[in-house]
Amino acid sequence: MSTNPPDLRPDRAPRPLLPEASREASRPGQPRIGMVSLGCPKALVDSERILTRLRAEGYAISPDYAGADAVIVNTCGFLDSAKAESLEAIGEALNENGRVIVTGCLGANEDYIRGEHPNVLAVTGPQQYEQVLDAVHGAVPPAPNPFIDLLPATGVHLTPRHYSYLKISEGCNHKCRFCVIPDMRGRLVSRPAHAVLREAEKLVEAGVRELLVISQDTSAYGLDRKHDAHPWKGGEVRSHITDLARALGQFGAWVRLHYVYPYPHVRELIPLMAEGLVLPYLDIPFQHSHPDVLRRMARPAASARTLDEIARWRADCPEITLRSTFIVGYPGETEAEFQHLLDWLGEARLDRVGCFQYENVEGARANALPDHVPDAVKQERWERFMATAQAISAEKMEAKVGTCLQVIVDTVDDEGATCRTWADAPEIDGNLFIDEGFAHLAPGDILTVEVEEAADYDLWGRPV
Repeated sequence: MSTNPPDLRPDRAPRPLLPEASREASRPGQPRIGMVSLGCPKALVDSERILTRLRAEGYAISPDYAGADAVIVNTCGFLDSAKAESLEAIGEALNENGRVIVTGCLGANEDYIRGEHPNVLAVTGPQQYEQVLDAVHGAVPPAPNPFIDLLPATGVHLTPRHYSYLKISEGCNHKCRFCVIPDMRGRLVSRPAHAVLREAEKLVEAGVRELLVISQDTSAYGLDRKHDAHPWKGGEVRSHITDLARALGQFGAWVRLHYVYPYPHVRELIPLMAEGLVLPYLDIPFQHSHPDVLRRMARPAASARTLDEIARWRADCPEITLRSTFIVGYPGETEAEFQHLLDWLGEARLDRVGCFQYENVEGARANALPDHVPDAVKQERWERFMATAQAISAEKMEAKVGTCLQVIVDTVDDEGATCRTWADAPEIDGNLFIDEGFAHLAPGDILTVEVEEAADYDLWGRPV
């Protein structure tokens, strides 16, 4: 069992994901496709949709390079370091298999990819599912057998069976100077509320115990649709995050909200958390605290009011867990501005914190800003920030010793069970480990444990 690293980034998957669960026996002559999925959970959902379409057309999914007739690499292009990771993954797939189709955010820049890897079979951008399928058909023609090839009702998933990401919209209307996601994925396009709820209902019926709601801007859900209403279960539901969250809470699964911008209407979600309809967990990308830095980022610059809002959330729902990410070393950031961020963090006392050093991104307006911070200074500030966040986390973890918490089991092996409390999202937050009395547990079980020991980010406990 491993402990949680303190600097894990929520905008990139911690490792390439291949469909380990798709080791089904293939029939003679059945074409097999491999998939390497990089990037954020939104890209992971894109990979799942592609794999589901391929399975419906009779393709088998290969868990390794050697058994695949072709490999799809779903790329990330958020930062230059993510681009380098994507290029490396494409190169590995070419070396191991040779027949590679590229898609995803980096695929929006075909010349960039072919400049490094000219032999890829095809390049498509994000959400271009039909173009990906066309490329697969050209490389490996389908050979479906309708009497043998069966597709699970829930489709193909790259996550464990007991939790699933639920994408509610694509794109973003923000124009943050450090980000090119709107250029790659376009403006906000929300899914109709009834379509989201129908998908969620099917997932829960198939055994999913936790729904992780994702988008580029979850708070803005439905804004492009003017919050239109849709028929649902004999009534209506609006395409609005509050209404959607309330409806999702009726399915009985854990509902976790990611990428929530702190708009005023977010306070309407807090009573749903206090009632138990939605997990008391908010993932809010604050990015910084100093008004001048926020203005240079082209983000809302109201850090003082944000502290007031956080206090109000905690008053209305004392159990709430707040997660956020921050950028240090943004162009022009002074020592005083960075110290403002440390002081703000000390006041806000966020429960889960990620931080990364500013990087230029090709096409981002922040590249042209003056007074870029030297790498050594960025590294030093990152270390100071993480030390502050770690101390806060350690105090909060220690305060949980002796309490009883509800947890969900992720994995069980010979050493014990790795679980998460409702305050922990998969991959990016901490774990709770059970190393005694775990033999009867299975992934997806939800149980109550007494916390016996704490570390900086993780807990240990026993079932009660």
